[in-house]
Amino acid sequence: MRPDNIGPLPETPDDTVVDEALSPQEIPPERLASPRAITWARRKRAFARLAKTYRKSPMGMWGLGILIFFVLVAVFAPLISDKDTMDPTCTCTGAPLEPPSSEFWFGTDNLGRSVYTMTVWGARISLTVGLAATLISMVIGALIGIAAGYYGGWLETGLMRLTDWFLVLPWLALAIVLASVLGRSLAIIILVIGITSWPGTARIVRAQALSVKTRPYVERSRALGSSNWHLITRHILPNVGPLIFANTILTVAIAILSESTLAFLGLGDPLSISWGTMLDFAFSAGAATTGKWWWLLPPGLAIVFIVLAFTMCGFALDEILNPKLRER
Repeated sequence: MRPDNIGPLPETPDDTVVDEALSPQEIPPERLASPRAITWARRKRAFARLAKTYRKSPMGMWGLGILIFFVLVAVFAPLISDKDTMDPTCTCTGAPLEPPSSEFWFGTDNLGRSVYTMTVWGARISLTVGLAATLISMVIGALIGIAAGYYGGWLETGLMRLTDWFLVLPWLALAIVLASVLGRSLAIIILVIGITSWPGTARIVRAQALSVKTRPYVERSRALGSSNWHLITRHILPNVGPLIFANTILTVAIAILSESTLAFLGLGDPLSISWGTMLDFAFSAGAATTGKWWWLLPPGLAIVFIVLAFTMCGFALDEILNPKLRER
């Protein structure tokens, strides 16, 4: 019980720290801020340091520039190309297999459709598939990796055996079987790529989680009675987050290449024009043997450059976020 002879306690704000030994002018601003404000300030400073370091990487800046170009092409596709020229029944189409000209910059396909327009609008499909499939892959891989690394025991054994099973199976063969059974819609293609590309992420995240959970500050937090959810969300996830982010950039390139591979094999969505379906249509019509290079070159170069851009950005981030590579 509180003694009656003690006067009232001084009233101070709940989230404010006051040091009576210092004058208001001498108290640092961060000591007057709430814990949440301090956390966000630290995150902003960390992001600023990351951006400053990233700008010093020529490879990363070149990759970012190429990536921004393709994103702008996908976003502003309605402004830079006429979608009607992809409709073979429209009178705005040209003659079949017409070489590049002032009217059709990249020529036409066997139906008279503009290859330039299909390449521009195909950027939307390819980027959408790559980003959506990567999101599924990262969520599955991060959850399995963190659970296996943090909890250990029989759960780790079971999850790692499942991961090994996916790693042993050839991903292309598994993706072909799933795409053949489930269908050829765009959503199915995203799902197939997402559930076949997570094992590598799970392995990397598990290794990092095993290292983080044995660090002294995590042990102190556990000794003070922190719950598993608190430890995972406040200590494990923030430490494996940069690794997940860097791996995400690299996985987008793999997902785009996987979509192009499946579409080239005839397992893509025939109603959605992507760079992979363009190559599939071109090879099916014999463009490679008849010298119709303008039908093959634009989508092929687009795939090469977008994959190269994501790879360059991913390696640049990996060098920044990985202490061992950063020291080199």
